[in-house]
Amino acid sequence: MAAIYYVLAAYLLVINVYTFSLMGMDKKSARKQRRRVPEQKLFLLSAAGGAIGTWLAMKAWRHKTKHRSFTVGIPFLFGLNILLVLGAVWLIGTALNS
Repeated sequence: MAAIYYVLAAYLLVINVYTFSLMGMDKKSARKQRRRVPEQKLFLLSAAGGAIGTWLAMKAWRHKTKHRSFTVGIPFLFGLNILLVLGAVWLIGTALNS
């Protein structure tokens, strides 16, 4: 396997762990009535490949589960992330084989 696949896998792992952690910190801040993580930042990170981390955090901490933008938007972004990763793997594969 080419090193680029490892870079892609590492990127996805890091961004998903980060979004999962960020959602946990936001839940903790919400409970303590402190400054929150902007929803725009959570959506941006999810769109950049961290949707599964956000989605798992929503389930794990029951956070943002009443917000329709999250209950619909995050699964949509997860699907989009899958399509983009598959497209990237295909492009990398064709570039390496030519």
